[in-house]
Amino acid sequence: MAFKEKIAWLSLVAMVVAYGIYFALAVPLVRRGDATTLQLILLLGGVLVVQALVVIVASIALAVQSGREANAPADERDRAIARRGAAAAYYVLMVGMVVVGCVMPFNNKGWVLINAALLMLVTAEITRYGLIVASYRRGWHG
Repeated sequence: MAFKEKIAWLSLVAMVVAYGIYFALAVPLVRRGDATTLQLILLLGGVLVVQALVVIVASIALAVQSGREANAPADERDRAIARRGAAAAYYVLMVGMVVVGCVMPFNNKGWVLINAALLMLVTAEITRYGLIVASYRRGWHG
């Protein structure tokens, strides 16, 4: 498995696990009205810090394991795969932001909107990394 594919897998799994935990804990609190702003900020901050640390440490370990490949510049295939993932993620993000910014404010407010916006951002990034991983797995050549 190529270094860039390993990093995409790492990013994808870390994001799914971290935000899966956040939403599993935050959504019930928000629905019941039991959560304070401080609790939700601390929960989100904690998840973000742990995710960042895991990704940094694992990236360093993968780079050491991969040696020279970790420092190799992206070739045309890598750039094409990254563009494909980013293009699809952009459309997911735009649809999500229209829903969150133009539709939801009529019926929702506060942390419901914040979490919906965060979910759309995370969904776009999962789309991006998912397409990158799928492209490497299938041997996509553009």
